[in-house]
Amino acid sequence: MSTEFPSKNGVPRQWHLIDAQDVVLGKLASKAAMLLMGKNKPIYTPFIDTGDHVIVINAEKVHLTGRKEDDKIYRHFTGYPGGLVETNIKRVRAERPTRIVEEAISGMLPKTKMGKQMYRKLKVYAGDRHPHAAQKPATLVIPRKAEA
Repeated sequence: MSTEFPSKNGVPRQWHLIDAQDVVLGKLASKAAMLLMGKNKPIYTPFIDTGDHVIVINAEKVHLTGRKEDDKIYRHFTGYPGGLVETNIKRVRAERPTRIVEEAISGMLPKTKMGKQMYRKLKVYAGDRHPHAAQKPATLVIPRKAEA
């Protein structure tokens, strides 16, 4: 008897909705990355994309622990000499709040063609509205930060 092997076209895809309000960024990113890779499924195979679609809402209200709100810096290089651009997280949160969640999740995905394919199944929105109601996403509850 042979083992059943998943094919690329036969993978059932689900939609998950995560509310990021007062959720610690790392916990949110690790859970979303696991869903995007498909590691929560029994048919997980490392070289086949078996992951689901993930919608993250309220990205602007994600919680950072420790002193990250003051110290965390995002860097990117323009390609020109002296072209290192550094932006602190307060400015990123004000200008493009979805970038915080997107970069945290993409950092936990594989750095391959398949990782880029998984990243395309991620949808991040700053507010509490999203245009994917027709897909009937299942709400996923991640524990909120501890009230101090």
